[in-house]
Amino acid sequence: MEFRKFQDKYIVRLNKGDEIISSITDLCRNENIKLGNFIGLGAANKATIGLYDTEEKVYHRTTFEEPMEITSIVGNISTFDDEVYLHVHITLCNKDMQVFGGHLNECYISATSEITLNIIEGKVEREYDEETGLNLYKFL
Repeated sequence: MEFRKFQDKYIVRLNKGDEIISSITDLCRNENIKLGNFIGLGAANKATIGLYDTEEKVYHRTTFEEPMEITSIVGNISTFDDEVYLHVHITLCNKDMQVFGGHLNECYISATSEITLNIIEGKVEREYDEETGLNLYKFL
């Protein structure tokens, strides 16, 4: 991963073999980013995405291991127990132009990924919500 900071924005390039979630989490930890959002695109060869079942309160996951275009990555940055917490969704396209999308669990870059990360001054913590089974924003 390589990046450059411009005022309150980071321009990030992920390289072949980099994993999106761990790379952005490491950047946020190292740069002390507690709140923000990001968008991106790129190419991948392995990704696990999920769909949250609100009745069962579990993620149903699917792993793809094939050449794919990342047509869109969108995510936000907050904290949970004072640690970096990412919530990321992705849309992927395979060679047959089939599109798949959902909550991103992991995604490995096959060539490159370009991400623009916007910092928001402040901090929003998350807390576990029993009713939904999710870690939701907690506003004080």
